[in-house]
Amino acid sequence: MESCVQRGRIHHVDIDAYLALLGIERLATADLATLELLQRAHLTAVPFENLDVYARRGVRTDDLWSVTKVVEQGRGGWCFELNGAFAALLAGLGYHVTRHAATVLLSPSIKIPTHLTLKVDLDRPYLVDVGFGDSFIKPLPLDSVGPHDGGSGQFGFIFEDDKTTLVAFGDDGEPVPQFSFDATARNPADFDEASLLLQTQPGLQWTKTRFATRLLDGGPDRVTLLEGRLKRRRKGEWTETPVQDEEWGAVLDKWFGLTP
Repeated sequence: MESCVQRGRIHHVDIDAYLALLGIERLATADLATLELLQRAHLTAVPFENLDVYARRGVRTDDLWSVTKVVEQGRGGWCFELNGAFAALLAGLGYHVTRHAATVLLSPSIKIPTHLTLKVDLDRPYLVDVGFGDSFIKPLPLDSVGPHDGGSGQFGFIFEDDKTTLVAFGDDGEPVPQFSFDATARNPADFDEASLLLQTQPGLQWTKTRFATRLLDGGPDRVTLLEGRLKRRRKGEWTETPVQDEEWGAVLDKWFGLTP
């Protein structure tokens, strides 16, 4: 399915301003190639980070908050903000987008859905995500087990009743479950409980340690800033550089254009 891209506004934010942030000047059609272009550009230009959560500044899940934070404030965020803003952009460009609540299987201590992921319907359904850190960087066909080329590795799906589980294939070829979700369509407000939980439950990574990560030049190269070190992946090889606490803000600004 192809549809003409309609320029307009998402709430009070001009779509052209959003595309300019992503380094994209014009789009011809809302098709698969454009969807991959948008996903890679978003993962490059908009960091996945927890700075506001770590600093206890409080964040929200609604589109007005997310789009404003990303486009007008030039910040990154976590899944509720990044995938929320991206869903609004895609809808504004003519894509049919559905939001789903996913249970992260890499965090077994939390059993409720705490991740927002996206399905985009074209000629077939695709899983799209710009808020899951170092994961797939191109749309994955949601009607096939796979494995599929995710741009940063091999990914696939396990289908059980109404539940879909995303898996990543390791170097040994074994599938590692990432997150699972059902077919229920969600609204931004449906993620309020999970957002509050992740901001307030003691001991979770979101408030214990700060981080930021993004693609380099559309990927799969990546840069990740953690406490005490900067990690860079070039041609599949990771290198690490020590970062002293007093240098952290300057390194964050250099690689991500952000302040803590």
